[in-house]
Order: sequence, then C-alpha cells, then structure tokens
Amino acid sequence: MRSLFRLLRDIRRLALPYFRSEERWSALGLLAAVIALELGWVYATVLLNQWNSAFYDAIQEKNFPAFQKQLLVFCGIAAGAIVVAVYQIYLKQWLQIRWRRWLTKRYLDHWLADETHYRLRLSGDSADNPDQRIAEDVNMFVSQTIGVGIGLLGTIVSLASFSVILWGLSGSYDLKLFGTSLLIPGYLFWAALIYAGVGTWLAHLIGKPLVRLNFDQQRYEADFRVDLVRVRENAEQIALLRGEPAEERRLTGRFSRIRENFFALMGAQKRLTWFSAGYNQISTIFPYV
Repeated sequence: MRSLFRLLRDIRRLALPYFRSEERWSALGLLAAVIALELGWVYATVLLNQWNSAFYDAIQEKNFPAFQKQLLVFCGIAAGAIVVAVYQIYLKQWLQIRWRRWLTKRYLDHWLADETHYRLRLSGDSADNPDQRIAEDVNMFVSQTIGVGIGLLGTIVSLASFSVILWGLSGSYDLKLFGTSLLIPGYLFWAALIYAGVGTWLAHLIGKPLVRLNFDQQRYEADFRVDLVRVRENAEQIALLRGEPAEERRLTGRFSRIRENFFALMGAQKRLTWFSAGYNQISTIFPYV
C-alpha cells in the first residue's frame, strides 16, 4: 500500500505541471472531453445490456413489430457508440502528443541547460541513458497515464452501473450456516465482487515481477543501442586500433543481458497467462454455478 501511495505521489508530481502550465485550458478541455466520452461509452454499454433483454424477449415471443423496433434501437445505440469510440481515441491521442511535446521540451531544457548533460557524465550520476528516458520514457509515461487513468475511471463507473443492475436481478439468498439461517440480499453482486476481487489480487501477485523485468529490459536495450551507436561514431579509431574483437565481446555481453532478462520475462508472462486464461475460462461457468 505504501508503494502505491508513493507511485501516485510521483505521478501527481510529474503530471500536474502540464495542467498548470500556459497550456492548461486546452489541456483541461481535452481531458474533460476524453472523460465525457468515456462516460458516454459506459452509458452505451449499459443501454446495450438493457437492449439485449428486450431484443431476445421479442425473439422468444415471436413479436415481429417489437423485433423491428429493437433493430432500430440497436442501430441508434451502435451509431452513437461508434462516434464515441472514434472521437475518444482521436482526442486521447491529441492530448497525448500535446502533453508529450510539452514534457519533452521541459526535460530537454533541463538536460541541455548549464551544460547539465556534460556534468552528469563527469559526476558519475546514476541516471542511465537520459536520451532514452526523454525519447521513450516520457512517451510511455504520458500514454500510460492517460490510458490507465481514463480506463480506471471507466471501470469504476461501469462497476457502479452494472452493480445496480446485478443487485436488482439477484434478489436474496437464504444461506444455511451451522444451523443458522443468514439472508444475503443481492447475493449475485457479492459473489461477483468477491470473485473479481480475488482474481485481481492473485493477478497482481503473479504479475508483479513483470514491472521490474520490463524496466530492466528497456534499460538493457538502451545500453545495447548506445554501444552500437558508439561503435559507429568511433569506427575510424576502432579500425586503426584493431579493436573489433573487443567491441564484439562488449556488444555480445550487452546482448546477453537482453537475452537473459527476456527469458525471465517469458517465464513471468507464462505464469500470468496460465492464471488469466484459467480465470477467464472459469468466469464462463461461474455465474451458473
């Protein structure tokens, strides 16, 4: 829990400056539009859920006028959902590139000001591959912050919306426990909540090593790429000193780290896939059980 709060604090520290900058009104406007479209998408899924019931009732009752009406309703819902999906992605990408441009300029200003890029190398600072951090990590931070943040909001709203529906459908269950009768209202809701909670917790535990392994993979890839560029830039000196064997050994060692870490990634991903695939299959029959 402490690490989660630390992560949220770091995200807040990195994200807030953009939304307080000179671009704050356009940034906040785009963010509000993306959030509104996400809520619109959730509303469309709720409408589709309600439409399913009416549509299949019309089929079961062989009510052709009702069937035709539900087809028209579906066309309206589907058209709205398509528009929402298209513009949500479009505006999300627009916000992403604007935020990335602002954040990249900010870090470039810091890195290139007062010979900081040179002083970092002289001081032996622990920051590795600042060029890769600016080029790739800024992009990943912006895209994942927007994607995860908006996705989390949509998930919470969907959970609340469908919880109300599930609660209304489930009724009460009389549980006999040690000779005692316990009436559980909305039992399907509680069963689904416990099932999803346990699954999420187990997936978190199994997938946690992937965070560090993915970070290391990016670092090793960047180290390998930098050394390749260094060979190209110093090709004349390497050729004059006949240093090709030494450079090849160094590059092979760099790539060995990539390969070893990738195998570790494969193992961790396989364990997570075993769990997620099994969990999804069980989810198919869980409501009937």
